[in-house]
Amino acid sequence: MKRVLLVATGDTMAYLSNPPGVATGAQLLRGIADVPGADVVVEDVLAEPSWDTSPGTMLTIARRARSALAEGFDGVMVTHGVDTLEETAFLTELVAGSTQGAIVFTGATQRFDEPGSDGPDNLATAIIAAADPAVNGTVVCFANELHAARWATLATTSCFVSDPVLGRVSRSGGVTMLAPAPPRLPEVDGVPETDVALIKTYPGMPPSLLTAVTDAGARGIVLEGTGSGNVPVELFITISELTEWDIPVVIASRARTPGMTSLAEKVGAISANGLRPGHARVALMVALAQGGGVNSARDWFGHLLG
Repeated sequence: MKRVLLVATGDTMAYLSNPPGVATGAQLLRGIADVPGADVVVEDVLAEPSWDTSPGTMLTIARRARSALAEGFDGVMVTHGVDTLEETAFLTELVAGSTQGAIVFTGATQRFDEPGSDGPDNLATAIIAAADPAVNGTVVCFANELHAARWATLATTSCFVSDPVLGRVSRSGGVTMLAPAPPRLPEVDGVPETDVALIKTYPGMPPSLLTAVTDAGARGIVLEGTGSGNVPVELFITISELTEWDIPVVIASRARTPGMTSLAEKVGAISANGLRPGHARVALMVALAQGGGVNSARDWFGHLLG
């Protein structure tokens, strides 16, 4: 019998229509059939709505998942609102580091007791995945698919995608792994830096937008570029200046790509190495927790290849 910790954070997964209310983790568990081979322990964690989840709440969830595995749980399953699920899941991957065991995030797009709701099935399959020894690391389980937290992206309000899809889960057949998980990363110490700006670039963008956020206190910037990490040439001088001031500027792309434009790299920009912009911001928050600036951020993103 595998011991699984269910960390319930409310949001749409827990919403009830009749009578209106918010279900506890224990109520959610009673709403599905028992998962064979899984002994589920429930903990409720107070959290804001997913669209307004604070970095402090994200870190609390990540640390609890890591400590649960250290305490001897075979797996951890977290219910989370879909709006910021991918950011919390990726932060959890970075906080958990090389800790062995499955940490599975899931959510729902409909109230738990709504006819045809995806909540009960997502909950059941996530518990199955958390109890399966084939799953090791932090993943997102949604619509019977497993996605690496590093690559999981909310494509629509009801669908997560990744490339490649790690595996599939069925309530009758268990887990089928389809691809290897990304390499594990060292465990993170320290508190992630929350003052990291994420700016979407656009043609004709004034460089003053970059200095405006650093003047307001940002210790790092992630720029969402295009293609292979292209940003307007008007930003190059400012990127170079910020780098000299030891403020890292990371360039991600709205299209996942493993590389970046050599021009931006030559003036000091750091490649997000294929991370989507939101994931890149989480990674930079963690990089800055190590106490360094540009050099430590560059080294940290170098570890994320794969």
